[in-house]
Amino acid sequence: MTDRLMKVTAYTTLDLVDAVAKGQDFENEAFAVANATSDREDPDCVQLQFELDNMTEEHLPAHMEELELTPDQARTLAADLEQHADRVEAADDD
Repeated sequence: MTDRLMKVTAYTTLDLVDAVAKGQDFENEAFAVANATSDREDPDCVQLQFELDNMTEEHLPAHMEELELTPDQARTLAADLEQHADRVEAADDD
């Protein structure tokens, strides 16, 4: 079992995705958790969180990344993801 900083629940957006951590002198592949959320009461931002599993401590100790997005930023990101998803699907259909 992986020691995660993020809680993975039935409500987690994506609990197993392929990921790569890249640095100037390393590149590590891992599984990751990705989650979009907001506070239950009085939310003031959308949070996009992600955490890679089992990273080599010498390069990347356990940690979680979190972006705080305004509603407009979240919608811009969502639209861009939709556009790229359409491109990938179209390429797969060819």
